[in-house]
Amino acid sequence: MNRILGLDVGDKWIGVAVSDGLNLTAQPLTTIERTSNKKAYEDIEHLIHEYDIHNIVVGLPKNMNNTLGPQAEKVMVFAEKLKNKFRVEITYIDERMTTISAERVLIEGDVRREDRKKYVDKIAATYILQTHLDQRRDI
Repeated sequence: MNRILGLDVGDKWIGVAVSDGLNLTAQPLTTIERTSNKKAYEDIEHLIHEYDIHNIVVGLPKNMNNTLGPQAEKVMVFAEKLKNKFRVEITYIDERMTTISAERVLIEGDVRREDRKKYVDKIAATYILQTHLDQRRDI
């Protein structure tokens, strides 16, 4: 079974998570610094090959009224390019509360404020991917 990649795409950082071999659980993998789109695509391409990825779950930052704003549009452009460039399937997951949930986990884990930035994006990506994996099981 192919693993699934989860992405929390931001302007400066991309949080990355990967599923286990059975696609039951999501684990935080890394955070990619988005110095340029070219470099970000190269880093993601490396992960696609390393983990034999055919599906990528991307967090879609919807507005609280469930509409798509400028940030969601940017994420979709980035994800569509991934889809076309690497021939992967893209699934979007509503990510409105993932960063807040990730912050809460880090606070409860007594992670110092200045260290939280290092982890919050990949934890958010883990929430995004786990949501997708759980929804697949419920079908």
